[in-house]
Amino acid sequence: MTTATATAEKELVELENRYWQAIRDQNVEGAMRLTDFPCLVAGASGVGSIDPETYKKMMTGGAWTLHAFRLSDEKVRFPTDDVALVAYKVHEDLTVDGKRIGMDAADTSVWVRRDGQWRCALHTESLAGDPYGRDRK
Repeated sequence: MTTATATAEKELVELENRYWQAIRDQNVEGAMRLTDFPCLVAGASGVGSIDPETYKKMMTGGAWTLHAFRLSDEKVRFPTDDVALVAYKVHEDLTVDGKRIGMDAADTSVWVRRDGQWRCALHTESLAGDPYGRDRK
C-alpha cells in the first residue's frame, strides 16, 4: 500500500467517525455537510432515499439517542479517485424508546467527492447476529 493510499484510507475512516460524532452530538448541520443528497439508506427498517428536509426530521424527531459508538475492523476501497467504499463493525450505546441498549452491527458507506469535498451518498446497517435471523425469534 502506498503512503498516499494509506493517507486517503485514514481520511475516509476519520470522516466516518466525524459523521457518527455529529449524530451523537445531534449536530444536524454538521451531519448534513457530510451528506450527498438524496442519500440512500438501507437497514432493518427498509430502504429509502433521503432529501435534506427528511434528513432534518430524522435527526431531530427520533425516539432514540446515540450516547457512544466504537468503529472497528475498518476496510476502505477506492473504485475511482472520487468514490470510496467504507465497511466496518460498529458498537452503539443508545437509548431507544426510553430504554438503554447496546447494539452491534456491520455498516457500509459510499462516499463521493464533489467539488473537492467527500460526502456520504449511501449508508447501510446490518444488525450483527445469525445471518438467517434465527437468533431473533
